[in-house]
Amino acid sequence: MNRQVRSRIVIGVVAALVFSPLPGFAQATSTFSGRAVALRANAVGISLALSDTGPLPASGGNLKTSVASVDVAGLVTVDVLSGATSGSGSSSKSQASVANVNLLGGLVAADVVKANTSATCSGGSASTSGSSEIVGLVVAGLPVLNLNPNVAISLPGGLSLIVNEQTSSSSGANSGSMTVNGLHITGPSIDIVVSSAQSGITCA
Repeated sequence: MNRQVRSRIVIGVVAALVFSPLPGFAQATSTFSGRAVALRANAVGISLALSDTGPLPASGGNLKTSVASVDVAGLVTVDVLSGATSGSGSSSKSQASVANVNLLGGLVAADVVKANTSATCSGGSASTSGSSEIVGLVVAGLPVLNLNPNVAISLPGGLSLIVNEQTSSSSGANSGSMTVNGLHITGPSIDIVVSSAQSGITCA
């Protein structure tokens, strides 16, 4: 074997070692979290979680669920419940929505309630965002036009309604999570969430 051939072989071996992943050293990938629940209610001995995707695996994927309608007399009536959550590449997204909402015998009503969240990696840093779309909201017979995040409204019977409830958290610059609840009613022995979406990501 002449020197020129030997040199080419050595260069080829070095290139293979440099550019090929070594055994046991898998390339790092981002991990995800997400969940969408169209309706969650706990009141007077009743517990509901409808159109609930369940938690998104850390490896990501795509989860969807839907329910045509639900009617629990005096507590909640809603139609067209849907939830979806997904995670891949550098982002995760979740959405929950319902239509024709009637809560607590008409105390709170809306034509449409949607919640959206997303979490994204860019340059190793995580960022999150979220929003609600609420159409035709009426509380105690009065229309509600202020749909800014975390608007609190007092209701009869010691109840409280939070409109477009938004919470976020982070664990360092590379990890973040956000949850949006379209409507959230709390009070003595009652907790009702309409359209809840959560998305999170930890960047590689």
